[in-house]
Amino acid sequence: MVSVDRALRLRAAGMSWRPRAGDRFTILQPGLSTEVFTISDMMIEAHEYPTGTVLGFNGTTEWALDSVSQEDALWLPSEGQLREMLGGTFRSLSRGIDDYQVVVELPGRPEQSFRAPTAPDVYADALLALVAAAVDRVR
Repeated sequence: MVSVDRALRLRAAGMSWRPRAGDRFTILQPGLSTEVFTISDMMIEAHEYPTGTVLGFNGTTEWALDSVSQEDALWLPSEGQLREMLGGTFRSLSRGIDDYQVVVELPGRPEQSFRAPTAPDVYADALLALVAAAVDRVR
């Protein structure tokens, strides 16, 4: 799962989240931002309302939460989700001694490589570069 720092950067870059079972998230409130929650049809469900998506906590006695607005939740995408979002730009992932490297081919540019301490974080860095390249092409 991606780090909170990179998840915040992905959100700021416009990455949207449609909550589904298995997704992990944290809650951007003091005392909860270090906790990781998982959406499950049995415990935490995404409820769609005209006013927005609410993440409902069903039957959780250890938390004094009934529900939380999606805007207060920060999606922590998995390695697989991040790789999937890279789509056809993804070329390779390799592991070094102390880090991971992802190679992507961004539209209209030569292959680029990114390095980070974890695979999800390096995928996030490559995805942030892809978003930036898309924005540049639109301008």
